[in-house]
Amino acid sequence: MNFLAHLYLSGNNKELMIGNFIADHVKGRNFSHFSEEIQKGITLHRQIDSFTDSHEIVRKSKHRLHERYRHYDGVIIDIFYDHFLAKNWKNYSEIPLGVYVNSVYQLLNENIKILPEKTQEMLPYMIQYNWLYNYQFAKGIQEVLNGMNRRTNGKSQMNLATEDLLNHYSDFEKDFTSFFKELKEFASQYQLTV
Repeated sequence: MNFLAHLYLSGNNKELMIGNFIADHVKGRNFSHFSEEIQKGITLHRQIDSFTDSHEIVRKSKHRLHERYRHYDGVIIDIFYDHFLAKNWKNYSEIPLGVYVNSVYQLLNENIKILPEKTQEMLPYMIQYNWLYNYQFAKGIQEVLNGMNRRTNGKSQMNLATEDLLNHYSDFEKDFTSFFKELKEFASQYQLTV
């Protein structure tokens, strides 16, 4: 799952959201300098990633892309799934997506000093181009994939993946809807145990 899903799966716990958001920029197991709730968010992020990577529905989605993108298929599926979450946001939240993402940007800006350096560098671009909101549009997904492709010096060819999204749109959306129901349950149960 990508940024929007990780944030959403943190519920209304702001520190959990911060931890879940920054986890990809926190290496190893030594993150005790963060508050207990942020640590839980980092751990939740990693559990969500493990659950996602091993799930049969996600594997089916990745299989549609594997021949063309190889080990980048998982990254692309994470972005596709955030697209379906954003596009169908009203099915998952009573808070309008625009209001939600602005509150997330505000939360992250208010806590900028505790965010890892890589997150601090990324955040202004995320806000400027409003990634979280624009995930709902094919154009927004294309811009994200273009950026990812640039970061791999064109090796990933992720900039072509919007074509695959559109060619298999209903299949990917069906996969997401079924999988996300299970992932929400997993994340809720996990939070009760930590």
